[in-house]
Amino acid sequence: MQIKAVRRPLDATAFGIMLVLCLCWGFQQVAIKLAAPDVTTVMQIAIRSGFTAVVLGIYLVAKDGLGQFRDGSLAPGIGIGVLFTLEFLFIAWALNYTYASHVSVFVYTSPIWAALGLHLRLPEERMSHIQWLGVLVAFIGVGIAFVGNGGAGGEASNVLLGDFLALLGGASWGFTTVVIRNSRISEAPAAKTLFYQVAVATILMLIIAVVTGATHVEFTPVAIASLGFQSVVVTLLTFLVWFWLLKRYLATRLGILSFMTPLFGVASAVIVLHDPIDPSFAIGALLVLAGIVIVNGGELFSRKAAA
Repeated sequence: MQIKAVRRPLDATAFGIMLVLCLCWGFQQVAIKLAAPDVTTVMQIAIRSGFTAVVLGIYLVAKDGLGQFRDGSLAPGIGIGVLFTLEFLFIAWALNYTYASHVSVFVYTSPIWAALGLHLRLPEERMSHIQWLGVLVAFIGVGIAFVGNGGAGGEASNVLLGDFLALLGGASWGFTTVVIRNSRISEAPAAKTLFYQVAVATILMLIIAVVTGATHVEFTPVAIASLGFQSVVVTLLTFLVWFWLLKRYLATRLGILSFMTPLFGVASAVIVLHDPIDPSFAIGALLVLAGIVIVNGGELFSRKAAA
């Protein structure tokens, strides 16, 4: 009989780790955008995923051999790999149309999607009335941000399309968390979980790049620095730590800290890329962040009220 690990509430360790992760994740959209003139966004994802897949593959085989992939985790592993690919494919396409600051906000609606999925699947992750209010606030914010980008003109239409693609990326990330928590992958080592994702993403992204003709790669200093940051720091280190956290802490509790990521992302996009921030997007983004905080902190507030 398999005993599931007990997830703990947040502590100082989780807070400190999440702060560093959010800083890195917040800057990754800017890093992709900076290298886009030299390396297509789809190829950037393929390269960084391929690097991580090779490193993790060597480590896993050397440690436990090929037999470890016959433990029943292969099927859900491929499933989360497909979702991971969709997440970053949507991000890559979104950055071709919209601002990095917008992508930073809409991708990190992922805790909302994860909370919705986990509510339906796991009793310990059921949302309270306050959390449902947070979901409503977040989606009102998305609507306001979208309306502000829906004006006439081709540029506005492109931005709206990019924002929608980024939102789909956030949904894919959120549903990845749901699949992980509801399968054998939840108890697998973090390295193995990430390997499934980046291995599938490498194959699928290369196929998509070839089919769409998005294979341009020019290794300029900016491209090398960006790909190095994305490959070593973001895709390898931060995601390993993220899965380690998911195994030890409740997913919705971790989400309350993830609201820092879009803040760092918007700030870095404005400073580095000089992204414009229009009033409707600013209001919508704040509502989205408020919704995320309510959803992920709502249970804590409910417990205090009931005490």
